[in-house]
Amino acid sequence: MAGQAGLIPRAAALAAGALALVAAAPLDPVQALAGRYSTHFENATVDGDKYWSDDVVEIVPVDARHAYFNLNLHFANGHSCGLSGVAQAQGDTLDYVAPARSRIAACHMTLSRQGRWLHLDDHDGTCQSTCGSRGGYGGEGQPWKSKRPITYMKLLKASSDYREALEEWRKASPLR
Repeated sequence: MAGQAGLIPRAAALAAGALALVAAAPLDPVQALAGRYSTHFENATVDGDKYWSDDVVEIVPVDARHAYFNLNLHFANGHSCGLSGVAQAQGDTLDYVAPARSRIAACHMTLSRQGRWLHLDDHDGTCQSTCGSRGGYGGEGQPWKSKRPITYMKLLKASSDYREALEEWRKASPLR
């Protein structure tokens, strides 16, 4: 009996160590960030006319290390930002760098969870060319609580944005 009593504390210590390793491991951003985030809000023109807008961010796993993303953000006077591509998992973030021959010059976008927000970081305005004059990605994001499953996956995957983003990604990395 005395030998068995020593096994219980050792097993508990091993289990606690395993839990600590799991807790310390970075989240898989491809799965953790996947979904649809949105905000419905009242917008306005410079003349003061009011209308409703919807900001939407969609993230869809492509494989274990990559996810398609689509950003559609709206600003005053009908200006908007729109960007889609295939981002690569980097730690607990999704990181997109536009390929050299891309339709977008030098765009670098990172998507990550920061507290209660899905945060968008365009690295000091590198993706500004995808926005109208009153739009930008600085400080933008979506509330984490707005995250929902994408229920229109077949339609999304048939979209030109999705098909073009995957084609651009495959051309930039022909070994896929």
